Amino acid sequence: MTSTAQAPQVRRPGASDNLGHVIFITAAAAMGGFLFGYDSSVINGAVAAIRDKYHVGSGTLAQVVAIALIGSAIGAALGGRMADRLGRIRVMQIAAALFTVSAVGSAVPFSLWDLALWRVLGGIGIGMASVIGPAYIAEVAPPAYRGRLGSFQQAAIVIGIAVSQLANYGILQAAGGNQRGHVLGLEAWQLMLGVMVIPAVLYGLLSFAIPESPRFLISTGRTDRAKAVIAEVEGAGADLDARVAEIEHAMRSEHRSTFKDLLGGRFGLLPIVWVGIGLSVFQQLVGINVAFYYSSTLWQSVGIDPSSSFLYSFTTSIINIIGTVVAMVFVDRIGRKPLAVIGSAGMAIALALEAWAFSARTGADSALPHGQGLLALIAAHAFVFFFALSWGVVVWVMLGEMFPNRIRAAALGVAAAAQWVANWLITVTFPSLSSWNLAGTYVIYAAFAVLSIPFVLKFVRETKGKSLEEMG
Repeated sequence: MTSTAQAPQVRRPGASDNLGHVIFITAAAAMGGFLFGYDSSVINGAVAAIRDKYHVGSGTLAQVVAIALIGSAIGAALGGRMADRLGRIRVMQIAAALFTVSAVGSAVPFSLWDLALWRVLGGIGIGMASVIGPAYIAEVAPPAYRGRLGSFQQAAIVIGIAVSQLANYGILQAAGGNQRGHVLGLEAWQLMLGVMVIPAVLYGLLSFAIPESPRFLISTGRTDRAKAVIAEVEGAGADLDARVAEIEHAMRSEHRSTFKDLLGGRFGLLPIVWVGIGLSVFQQLVGINVAFYYSSTLWQSVGIDPSSSFLYSFTTSIINIIGTVVAMVFVDRIGRKPLAVIGSAGMAIALALEAWAFSARTGADSALPHGQGLLALIAAHAFVFFFALSWGVVVWVMLGEMFPNRIRAAALGVAAAAQWVANWLITVTFPSLSSWNLAGTYVIYAAFAVLSIPFVLKFVRETKGKSLEEMG
C-alpha cells in the first residue's frame, strides 16, 4: 500500500483542469484525519464527569482515557493489509462504521466497562484512518500537487481537535457549565462523545462519492476503471497508458519489507530504525497529548471554572492549527533538523515555566495565584505552538523520508507502533503523576524536551532536498 520509487514520470498537461475535483476527493479522504483529531481530543470534555459518575480513581480513569490507543494500534496494524485486500474505499467505510458505533455506544454506556469497549472500537477506527488516509491521498493525487494535498491529513487532524473543543464548549454552555448537566436528554459529557456520530456518518457517505485508488484497481486487474479514475483526477490530457505503465512498474519494483529486514545492528535493530523509534518516542514523551486529553481538567484543578477551562482548551487548539501551518511553510525552507531543534528548545522553556507556575499550588484543590495562573496559560499555549511548528509535522515528514527503500514499510510500522506505545504510556500515567506532583510532572516532560536536542543533533540526518534513494 505504500508508494515507492517509480519509473520516469510522464507529462500530465490536464492535471490542473480537475484540481477542484481532486481537492474534494482529498478533503473527503482526509475526513478520517478529522475524526482522528476529534476522537483524540473529545474525551477531554468528559474526564471529570466520568470520574464523578463512576467514582473511579486516577489509575482507572487513565485506563479508560488511554484504552482507545490500544485500539488504534490494532487498527493501524490491520488497516494496511485490509486495504490491500478489500480496497482503500472499503476500509474507509469500515472505519466510518466503527466511528459511528463507538460514538453511539459512548453516548449511552451502561457502565464503565462498556464505555471502555466503545472507546476501543473508536480507536480501531482511528488506527485505520491514520493508515488509509495518507496512503489513499498519495495514490490518487496528481504528482504535481501530491505534497500540498498530502498536508490535508495533518491539517484535518488539528482542525478535528479544534472542532471537538469548540463542540465541547458549546455543549457545556447549554448545560449551564455543568459537565453532568442535561442537554437533549443526556448528560453533557455523553452528548460530547455522541456528537462524533455526525462527522462519522459524513465520512462514510463521502466515501461513496470518491473513486477507488488506481493502484488498487490495477492490482486487481481492473485496468479500464483505473484509467477512468486517472482521467478523472489528472484531466483528459493525461497519457493514460503511460500512467498505468508507470504504476505497474512501481508495483513490480516494490520490495515488501518484513521485520527480518530491520535486524542486524548492535542492539538488534539497524541503527536507522532506532533513530526512527527515538523520533517517535520523543514526540510523545514531551507530554503533548496531555494538552488535548486532560487540558480542561488541568485548568479546573488550578482554579479556573469549567466554562473558561473549555474555552482555553479551544484556544490551544487554534494555536495548534497556526503552528501546523507555520511548519508546513518552513519545513522545506529551513530544513527538518533546525525546525526540530527550535521546537525542542521552545518546548523545554515553556514546560519549565509551566512547572514553575504549578509549583505555586499549596494543595490538591488550591487555585494558582493570579500571576502564576496567567504564566501557566501563556506557557501552555507556547508549548503547543512550538510542538506544532516542529515535532508535530517534522517527525512524520522525516519518518517518510529517512528509511532506505528496502526497509521503509517495515521500519515505518515499527516507528508508528513505538509512537502509539509512548502515547499510551504518557496518557495512562499523567493522572497518577499529576496527583503526586503536577509541577514535577512538567519537569519530567521538560527534561525529555531538552534530551531531544542532542538526540537530533547527533543521530538524525537532514533529509531536506535529498531523494529517497540517497537516504539508502
